[in-house]
Parts: sequence; C-alpha cells; structure tokens
Amino acid sequence: MSEVAKFSATETLRDGRRVEIRALRHEDRTGLEDAVRRASAESLRRRFFAVRRHFSEQEMEFFSDIDFVSHVALVVVADEGGGPVIVGGGRYIVLEPGRAEVAFALVDEYQGQGIGAALMRHLATIARDAGLKEFIAEVLPENIAMLKVFKKSGLHPTTRREAGIMHVTLQLF
Repeated sequence: MSEVAKFSATETLRDGRRVEIRALRHEDRTGLEDAVRRASAESLRRRFFAVRRHFSEQEMEFFSDIDFVSHVALVVVADEGGGPVIVGGGRYIVLEPGRAEVAFALVDEYQGQGIGAALMRHLATIARDAGLKEFIAEVLPENIAMLKVFKKSGLHPTTRREAGIMHVTLQLF
C-alpha cells in the first residue's frame, strides 16, 4: 500500500473546530454520498458545473476507488457529535506525466474555514513528492472562494477565461 494511502493530518479551522484530513478509503463511499446530499445546490453546481445529487455506479466507483498514484483523494472528516462525518474532500487526477487536474468540494457549513487552503497544501505536497510539476483546474468565474484559494496558495496561478470557465494553472515547483 502506498504511503499516501495512509495520509492523515489534523487541521484547526478558523472557528476553532478541528478536522482530520486523511486519505480516502473504499469504505468512505457512503460518507461521500451523504456529503453530496448535504451540500447546497449552489455548492454542487460550483463543483460539478451542474446540480448533481446522484451518480451512476460507474461514477461512484471512479470517485471511491483510488490508486493513490494516478488518482489521489483526501477527505475532510469532522466530529459532529454522533461520530466522524465526511464534510468534504479534494483530489487530483494525473492527466499526463507531470500534470494533474485538481478539484475540491465542501459541505456549505464548512466553507470559509480554511479547509480549501489546507487541502491545497496537502495535495500539492503529495503531488510534488510524486514528481508532478503542475495542477490545472476548471472553475466557474463566480466561484470566488476557490479562485481565492488558488491565488493564496503560493503556487503562482495563471488564469484564462474561455467559454464561461476559468482555466487555472498552478506551478508545483
């Protein structure tokens, strides 16, 4: 098993709550589905460019079966009284040698707490260790929060707008 598949870090949110950011596990599939159900229509649209609450079996397999080489996924786990609950995550998928697409999603009540920046930092470290040189992302222009995470990441983002989508390139070195 890859060392990345054992990844775990604790982060303190802006409001003082603590969350665990850890490698996605196959048994997290139900937790991922629950997080999608909790997310607002607007959050889903910003992530998937459409409001998607249901995914095909093939899509769910894609999102939950991670090899931690060409596809790396981290989840954000919060203790909500009844136990640990997945409240978001981030992933990258290698498109070609040295280059991967990165994406994030968070349940609304956890947005604005610094989780996106933490996910970005951890994914960038994992990607650098794997020899990747850059991340790319496609972001809706109105997704100011995500664009701000990229801008503050220290990864020297460049953006270009095309057909209503912001194409962002981030340098990992």
